[in-house]
Amino acid sequence: MNDLLQQAKIPASEKLKFLFVSKEALIGDLAWSIKKEGHSVKYCIEMKTEKDICDGFIEKCDDWKKEIDWADVIVFDDIDFGPVADDLRKKGKFVIGGSTYTDKLELDRDFGQDELAKAGVIVLPHWKFTSFDEAIAFVKKNPGRYVIKPSGEIQDQKELLYVGKEEDGDDVIDVLELYKKSWSKKIKVFQLQKFAQGVEVAVGAFFNGKDFVKPIHVNFEHKKLFAGDIGPNTGEMGTVGFFAEPNKLFNETMAKMKELLAKSGYVGYIDLNCIANTRGIYPLEWTSRFGYPTISLQIEGITSNLGKFFYKLAKGEATDIRVKKGFQICIVIAVPPFPYEDPVAFKRYSEDSVVMFKKEDYSGVHLGEVKLIDGQFTLAGQSGYSLVITASGMTMAEASDEVYKRVRNIILPNMFYRTDIGERWVRDSDLLLSWGYL
Repeated sequence: MNDLLQQAKIPASEKLKFLFVSKEALIGDLAWSIKKEGHSVKYCIEMKTEKDICDGFIEKCDDWKKEIDWADVIVFDDIDFGPVADDLRKKGKFVIGGSTYTDKLELDRDFGQDELAKAGVIVLPHWKFTSFDEAIAFVKKNPGRYVIKPSGEIQDQKELLYVGKEEDGDDVIDVLELYKKSWSKKIKVFQLQKFAQGVEVAVGAFFNGKDFVKPIHVNFEHKKLFAGDIGPNTGEMGTVGFFAEPNKLFNETMAKMKELLAKSGYVGYIDLNCIANTRGIYPLEWTSRFGYPTISLQIEGITSNLGKFFYKLAKGEATDIRVKKGFQICIVIAVPPFPYEDPVAFKRYSEDSVVMFKKEDYSGVHLGEVKLIDGQFTLAGQSGYSLVITASGMTMAEASDEVYKRVRNIILPNMFYRTDIGERWVRDSDLLLSWGYL
């Protein structure tokens, strides 16, 4: 455990001060990684039920605004901080994450699609609704397969996204009727997007306020709860990815947004989830912030000093980043009530459970919602999103073998995880290569 918590010693002249700001305690793993490099880190979590997350790992603060002058770099971990980030940048502060424009790209699905179209990117037909009755009437008049996508902050509840399966749209109508009865008070705006068959793949990159940092990142999300892509959508159960030079997948989508992102002053990581097929590449949704667990996956693959890189990124000076060759893979380790919010269930089955390791090998262990008590990883928060385990390999099979070996080193009551992360790679990569996208 001492090796895991050991902080590197670096010259005082190279030591940087990072202030991380969360609403829902998402960025603790990156904060901890930068602290272990020897930099100074303070972490503020605004949500009361998640304030204990990362206790013992990172120094905490209750009011991040009082620490602004202390920090060399301020890092916001989620959307909705855009206006604050814009204002701080105007005052000369170095900020990672958020702009008013990029917040809107993610929160307002129609705006995000329209901006892509404005930049010359091909997008799927989509329709915005504020009335479930109007949406139901639309599907009845225009039968077909659609995807229901709530807009705004409610889209964080991934289980509400529904992918139609019936060609006549009857199942979409049934789900719209259900949402009308159960969710109409919370889902005020939603989108129907035309369904497209193909390979789901995301492409992203760090952006320095003026241009994209090379290499880019290609990743494949696994959102369903159970192996075989069965069950409700989650934030995510695992991801596979790799760093690459700009390719057709990037050049026909994200690259076309360069001028609009630069105009907004955005600095941070940004990602587009897409469907690719023989006809083209169609962006589905924006992630204009760090991805979770994607940032842990990227930490596994980055060999640059993270603190120095993010400092240069915030200053607009970073143009490239050193990374490993090959592939990275990550697995989410969860406990009840994940992926749902149920404080009673968390208290009964998971609260203060201790994570044990069969061997003192913490390779690839990344923080989820845990805290450190008496030298032991202990569950914190109340969602059950416990740990992220990562590994690398020159082949996807090698990375997969290693990550599951690391997962089997963990003992945690009621833990569960997907056992098939990475298995789609052979099929998906063959298709993308044959279409010329990679």
